Amino acid sequence: MSFALVFPGQGSQSVGMGKELALWSAAARQTFEEADDALGFSISRLCFEGPEEGLKLTENTQPAILTASVAAFRALAPNLETPPEFVAGHSLGEYSALAAAGSMGFADAVRTVRERGRAMQEAVPAGKGSMAALLGMEREEILSICAEASSEGGLVTPANFNAPGQIVVAGWSADVKRAIGLFKERGGKMAVDLPVSAPFHCSLMEPAARRMEKILADIHIDSPNPVLINNAKALPIGKAREVVPSLVAQVTSPVLWEDSVRKMITEGAGAFIEVGPGKVLAGLIRRIDRNATVASFGSPQDLDSAVGLSGGRNV
Repeated sequence: MSFALVFPGQGSQSVGMGKELALWSAAARQTFEEADDALGFSISRLCFEGPEEGLKLTENTQPAILTASVAAFRALAPNLETPPEFVAGHSLGEYSALAAAGSMGFADAVRTVRERGRAMQEAVPAGKGSMAALLGMEREEILSICAEASSEGGLVTPANFNAPGQIVVAGWSADVKRAIGLFKERGGKMAVDLPVSAPFHCSLMEPAARRMEKILADIHIDSPNPVLINNAKALPIGKAREVVPSLVAQVTSPVLWEDSVRKMITEGAGAFIEVGPGKVLAGLIRRIDRNATVASFGSPQDLDSAVGLSGGRNV
C-alpha cells in the first residue's frame, strides 16, 4: 500500500513543539540549529520555551511550524520502510512538503515563510478582515451564502475546504459576520470565529501574492520528488517550473484540502503520515475517508506507528 506524507499549517503550533525530537534525534537538532542561523534569531527557543504570545505572531508561527515539521521529517525519513508516493501540506505546510521533497532548500524555505507571514499580515489593515469556520453545511450552500453576503460590494469567500461539512470562509469582517448570520438562519450546525490576524486565502491577499512572486523569483527550485499535490488546484506538481506559480496562486486561492486528499487516494495512496506538530490533518483525513489509514509523527513515541504504516501495515 502506497502512502503520502502530509504537513500541517498554521494553527498546529504549541509551546514545546519539537523539543523531544531535538533531544532524541541529531538530524532534528541540526534542523533547529540551521533555522536559527538562517533567521538570525533563536526560533528553536521560541518553539521549545515560548512565550506563546510570540509564537502566535504570524511571522514567527510560519517559520516555527515549518522548522518543527522539517525536523520531524528528517528524524523520520531514515526509518521509513518504503518511500512515500506523494507529499502535500495544508497552506504553510506546502512549503514543508516542498522542503521534504528536495524542491526548496530548507534555509530558503524558512526565510521565505517568515516573509510570507509578514506579507499576509500586512496585506489587510489590522481588524478589517476575519475568518470563520462553518460546520455542518456542504460547499454548494456555503458558496451560495458567500455570494449573497458579498452582494453589496463586499467580500467573503471560502478559504479552506477542509473536509465534508467543514469549510472556512474569509473576507472583510462585516461580510464574514453577515455570512455567519445567513449560515445560522439556514440551519448551519456551528460557526466559529477564528483567532487569526488576517483573512488568508482570498483575493484580499493579492498584495501578499505579488510580494511572494518577487521573493520566490530569487529562490532556487528543483523538481519535487516525490510529487507534490498542491493546494490551489489539488493537482500533481512534479516539475520545477510549476512550483512558484503554484505557491503564488496559493496565497489568494482557497486551500483544496479535501480535494487534495481525495486526489491522493484516487492515485493509490491508501495511507497518510502527518509529519510535524499536532494531529489536525490526521483528523481531517479520517473525516474525508474513513477507510484511509492515518498515523502522526511529531515525537519519538510516534515512531513505531509511522514506520509500520510506511511498510504497509495497519497500525
